[in-house]
Amino acid sequence: MSAGGVVMWALAGLCVLFWTLVIERFWYVRRVFPQWGRERRKAWQHLLQDDRGTWRRAVRAAWLAQARQQLLGPLRLSKTLVAMYPLLGLLGTVSGMVAVFDVLAINGAGNPRGMAAGVWQATLPTLAGMVLAITGLFSLARLERDARRALERLADQLRHE
Repeated sequence: MSAGGVVMWALAGLCVLFWTLVIERFWYVRRVFPQWGRERRKAWQHLLQDDRGTWRRAVRAAWLAQARQQLLGPLRLSKTLVAMYPLLGLLGTVSGMVAVFDVLAINGAGNPRGMAAGVWQATLPTLAGMVLAITGLFSLARLERDARRALERLADQLRHE
């Protein structure tokens, strides 16, 4: 961590935050949302038994919009974090290159070890940012797919009969 500079600590903190959010979303989609959906299906059955319910379509649309917001809304923060990873990696690259130029300004080109440390400091956060972004993209794609499937299942179960 110290070889990558301060940017590596920022990436580590964002990584912990991101994976906490992802685990929470996986838990929500698999454990909490199905219970919410069962409650809506029971209420839907009661609405279907009521002849006078010409407003059923509006209730269904409102429930589906609420479900969409519950499933997909919290993913916006995770998407923002994934977009920040490469940018922070680039910041690490710039700060590492500044360290290389600092060594060059003080010692000239005669200190290859000092320059190598700066290059290492420049490449490590970039690599870390890209790895985090790639794994984040894959996990978000899986989360979105699962959320959309749960939403489609609920929409199918709340059909007009």
